[in-house]
Amino acid sequence: MTQQNLSRTIVTPQWVADGYSFPGDVRVVIGDDLADVTRDDLATADYVVLPYMGSSISIAEAIERMTNVSVIQTLTAGFDNVVHLVPQNVTLCNAAGVHDASTSEMAVLLTLSSLRDIPQSVHAQDRSEWVHYFSRSLATKTVLLIGYGGVGKATEKRLLPFECTVIPVASRARDHVHSLDELDVLIPQADIVILTVPLNEGTARLVDSTFIARMKPGALLVNVARGPVVDTDALVTALHEGRIHAALDVTDPEPLPSDHPLWSAPNTLIAPHLGGDTDVFEPRARKRVHDQWDRWLSGRPLDCIIEH
Repeated sequence: MTQQNLSRTIVTPQWVADGYSFPGDVRVVIGDDLADVTRDDLATADYVVLPYMGSSISIAEAIERMTNVSVIQTLTAGFDNVVHLVPQNVTLCNAAGVHDASTSEMAVLLTLSSLRDIPQSVHAQDRSEWVHYFSRSLATKTVLLIGYGGVGKATEKRLLPFECTVIPVASRARDHVHSLDELDVLIPQADIVILTVPLNEGTARLVDSTFIARMKPGALLVNVARGPVVDTDALVTALHEGRIHAALDVTDPEPLPSDHPLWSAPNTLIAPHLGGDTDVFEPRARKRVHDQWDRWLSGRPLDCIIEH
């Protein structure tokens, strides 16, 4: 679509644009990689959908080129890597709700896989060995669920049928949800701690050596939030000392270097940030953005606006 002198320009990955009927006064520039979008196109863009897996140029450099932009849309629920780069006069929207089901599935998968020691069976299968063992069950366990946004609520919904007790925690107390201020009392009660919080000043290094020291011996830490929510050095020390178990979909740093001591830590299960990456992602993300475009083009308020 190369018509000139149109009133509004949208920059978006092709797969996001697929299936959407753009009105005639909208110019669409395909930006699967923002490095391939001309400086003029970025400079004149009104609405930019950031590529899901990043671009050859940094987000900071790309946003600097967006001198006319009014809306920046992420395809992720997390926005910690973008929010500080967005000018105050630009609206930032995330993809809240798109990843809830898949990420909460990952939280439960990591929890069960660690408790039932599925890696032991996988390694035995690689050796063609039949190894029988007893393991821990999720039933009867107390789960401290830190983070009660969309992913947290979806995780609680999936955990409860496993006959466990879930204690939700958020930035403020409400209904059955506890406050972060209560963690000192809550941590020792938990057999499992699941992290689903956003990364911000209040949650960075939330799980530090003091937090870990309050955990039950042998308790399981599951992180599907962001790597920096956990103090990696403190976690590595605790794991190598055999004090706790961990199941991680995110790490700090990320990707995890091949020589990092976290790889060799005992009782540790690591996935390479796969939480939201399932076959439901693209259709749900496309639906989210198409709804946003409907709102924006008709002058209605946008959804999923991030205050900054």
